Amino acid sequence: MHVTAKADYALRAVIELALHEGTMVTRERIAAEQEIPAKYLEAILAQLTRSGILAARRGVNGGYVLGRTPAEISVADVIRAVDGPLAGVRGQRPEDVDYPASTTALREVWIAARASLRAVLEATTVDEIAHKALSDEVVELLHGPGAWERR
Repeated sequence: MHVTAKADYALRAVIELALHEGTMVTRERIAAEQEIPAKYLEAILAQLTRSGILAARRGVNGGYVLGRTPAEISVADVIRAVDGPLAGVRGQRPEDVDYPASTTALREVWIAARASLRAVLEATTVDEIAHKALSDEVVELLHGPGAWERR
């Protein structure tokens, strides 16, 4: 899986807001706390606001706040808001890719890979990350054989 800078920054911003739940936080503060370029963050926050993950208020007391509770926002929600579908093959959804008869099973591999990503990213919430309380299933994967090995 390739995690874009945009998705990484978006998740960090949403987690930062989860840590200040219910309080308006400025773009500048999020950028400073998470060491994200403020101008780049502006576009990301706009996408997250359009998707309903964040709510924004303009003015002197303005800023950003989560649009839903942190427990209702999954990692997958944030990634989809800024990058689109979790898994794609040449810009298409895996189920829409056509292959010659000799390689049709490759489509099933891509679909299985997407299902595996969903199992972690849809089940992991911003609240869990913000409070360092990952699910037992995710922790078990972290301790699995080869989980930390570079390949």
